[in-house]
Amino acid sequence: MVPMQSTLVFLPYKDFKDETLSTIRLFFDRWKVPYSITSYKALCTGYHGATCKADILTGKASVQDFGSLMLLDGKGIDSLLLYEYRPLLDMVILFSKASKPIFAIGNAIKIAARANIVKGKQVSLPSDENAKVLVQQFMATLSAKPLEKSDNLYTIGNSDMLSEVIDGILDALDAK
Repeated sequence: MVPMQSTLVFLPYKDFKDETLSTIRLFFDRWKVPYSITSYKALCTGYHGATCKADILTGKASVQDFGSLMLLDGKGIDSLLLYEYRPLLDMVILFSKASKPIFAIGNAIKIAARANIVKGKQVSLPSDENAKVLVQQFMATLSAKPLEKSDNLYTIGNSDMLSEVIDGILDALDAK
């Protein structure tokens, strides 16, 4: 059996959604999904005060070292304007060109949209109104499904639904 490649889990260094990270960690640890946390600063702080140390700084992460990319949500996506940060967008584009799975959760769907990888794809309806508008501007079709797969892009419009769609995520990662 070929060992599963690690997932690169990106989160804002400020105001990431604590619940999303804890849910991902819970299920990834339970199913032995290898992952590394990445951000632009070594110490990240969640919206409710949780802290997380990045395993690798985003600028040092190489697409060749990871089998998939997961973009976590949180208020920091907006307050830090991460959907406009060119090095992050370039990394998303590289994962897309390599046909590696990209998971965008909640308002992190804005990052996938700004990287221009949503055109012509189905995208799970984001709960964030600005994300809905941005996704449509970049020519994606909104879907009512809580987890939408379109080519190698997986979108979860509302992170509150993460527990309900985790099986689909684990299947996409060949973890089950």
